[in-house]
Amino acid sequence: MVNGHTLHEATSQKGFADCSTSPSVTDSGNRFDRRAFLGALAAAGSAAVAGCGALEAGEDATTTPVESDRASALAAEYAPTLYFDSAERWFPTDPRQYERDRDGETVVDGFRALNDYSKQFTASDGPPAPTMFYNAVAYDDSPLAVVQYWAYSAFDQFTTNFHWHDWEVLHVFVDTDSEAPVLFVASSHSRKVPNNEFLDPERTVPRILSELGSHSSALSINDERDQFQRLPAGNDIADITNRVLEDPEAVTSLPIAYGLPRDESSRLPYAIPELDGAPLHDHERLPDVEQSDLVPEALTVRSFEELTSPPTDLPQRETGAVFEYAGRSDPDTDADVTYDLVPTAELEHISEFTGEQLSFEFAIPKAAEDAVAGHITTTGTPWGQPRYSNPAADISDPTHRQELADRYAAIGEPAPVNSVVTALSSVVEDDDAPDGEGVTTEATTVESIALLESDPTAVPTFAGVAAAQGVDSGEHRLTVNSAGVAPHSEQVAVEDNGGVTTAGVDGEIPLVARENATKLAVDPSGTDDALTALAVEDDFGGRLYDAPIDGPDAVYVHRGGAYTSEVRDADDAIGAFRVNPGDEQRVEIDRPDTGKASLSTFLATISGETRAQIDGLEIDGQANAVRGLVRALESTASAAERAAKHASDGDREQADRQLETVASGFDQVASTLEQAADDLPDSIERAVDRRLAQARRRVQQALNSEKL
Repeated sequence: MVNGHTLHEATSQKGFADCSTSPSVTDSGNRFDRRAFLGALAAAGSAAVAGCGALEAGEDATTTPVESDRASALAAEYAPTLYFDSAERWFPTDPRQYERDRDGETVVDGFRALNDYSKQFTASDGPPAPTMFYNAVAYDDSPLAVVQYWAYSAFDQFTTNFHWHDWEVLHVFVDTDSEAPVLFVASSHSRKVPNNEFLDPERTVPRILSELGSHSSALSINDERDQFQRLPAGNDIADITNRVLEDPEAVTSLPIAYGLPRDESSRLPYAIPELDGAPLHDHERLPDVEQSDLVPEALTVRSFEELTSPPTDLPQRETGAVFEYAGRSDPDTDADVTYDLVPTAELEHISEFTGEQLSFEFAIPKAAEDAVAGHITTTGTPWGQPRYSNPAADISDPTHRQELADRYAAIGEPAPVNSVVTALSSVVEDDDAPDGEGVTTEATTVESIALLESDPTAVPTFAGVAAAQGVDSGEHRLTVNSAGVAPHSEQVAVEDNGGVTTAGVDGEIPLVARENATKLAVDPSGTDDALTALAVEDDFGGRLYDAPIDGPDAVYVHRGGAYTSEVRDADDAIGAFRVNPGDEQRVEIDRPDTGKASLSTFLATISGETRAQIDGLEIDGQANAVRGLVRALESTASAAERAAKHASDGDREQADRQLETVASGFDQVASTLEQAADDLPDSIERAVDRRLAQARRRVQQALNSEKL
């Protein structure tokens, strides 16, 4: 949905997570059933985060740096194996080779890092200076220590998220009494996106699957070394132990964490950054950067708007280079590249990683771009972040934090957290409906970006699910964008209860391909009362949209549908309007009144529309039952028109009398439809049956309406 003129192309930023919730269920395979997920989530409500929302935040103990020899030994013992995408270009390297002096301070310049790294990569035909940095701290008066592995990349390019420099971190929490790891935490995209975490891993060497371009880290614990396994399969456990929905009806629950979409059968489009009006690879300050140094063109979308439908030919993930710690004498895999381990203390003289604000090749409103500009400029220093000295700040799953709090007094209990969750689907024409008169929804295979504009925070979807955590209570506007689809935006009210708020109808937001999109606009100016809500139902697809509104608003619908648009005002009075987009690019309800007159007019319209459709059929001899159905619809439409006239004139008694006639007329329509069923095309019979159910509900609303 679109708020007037603001058609936002959503954007994303990096940061660190706070707390998470994990609702969903699966089908018989390793993919999950969105509808089961949504139903379970809606049924669970705030109970889905019981144990997190009921607690106050606890304070973590202070940490002390681990002595250098001990830190080096711990870092060598748990140094991860890294699996990169075959198309990756920005591998972990040493930023010191790109540093310079600026007014007495040491900085790493984005232009120099990207340009020189690209030049080195081309010259050596391999990753320059492969390096991982480590930092080890111990919680005071506790056996809990943490080894952090920091990876620096010269650039980040992820769909609508890109910036100079990139720092990713893996935390390995270690119990020094048992000398065993207790928790892996691999960083994901955003403060609002749950990290990938595993409690009590049996293996000591974590495997990291790095996402192409963004370097977001998924864990691999199972025997399938280079694949992310969100759910258990056969005798294998899942690769994450993130929280799941507390729903006893769920066959299998889906942990909520970003994961690795292109390894989970989803397609993910990337975008090319722009600076000073030109693609980054054409900028004069980057003479050694070619387009081939960026994400390959096969995965690149030059504009969300240039596509009329979501792309279907984006390649999925394939493993390329494998990195292993050079000091490991018995590696568990055949590595392509070995990396050095260097303490982060050797980098702490760097005061800043610099870079100018980048932009998008496709246009978005400047205000929206500036609101999330942090993700398209540069990144801060690791040693300037709270998680550097307190790694527990990066534990995103409340059950993991609670478990560590139960074991170690040094870790505080989790805080309440509000989450917004929704699943995305694609709107397509329904084969059971008459041509161009009914839609349905199906799973989307292209990932999107969801933006909480009022926060502002943007999150990428995984398998079509958007999950934002740590959302402030109050009113928000959620905008969703994806390549080749019309943008969707709606208001979301988040309560301060540490629970889950679902956006969309039953937690589902349907998206429409641009080539099939019609903008349905509602302008309440000139109406008697301010409107508070807008809903849209299709004859076959059911309710597709239902959200609060405040002033002019709009939603994109599929041109192949036949819709009932419903509005509500502050007194909870209802109005309804018939919308048949056809080939129109924009349909506007310019006086969306509520009350008996509005509902009666709708009844007359839907009855007349159905009568005309049946009357236009070429049926041999026009069977008696079909002719009876046409007459019943015609009579009902006339009664509804009279009811609307009386309501407009202020005559409640006569309006209700005519509405009673309309109700009886629909009984007659139902009876004659049953008799005419054999003579009607199946699609027409189904359409009439669905419209009849809609009309009967609206006639009762009209009779019950206090407003004329």
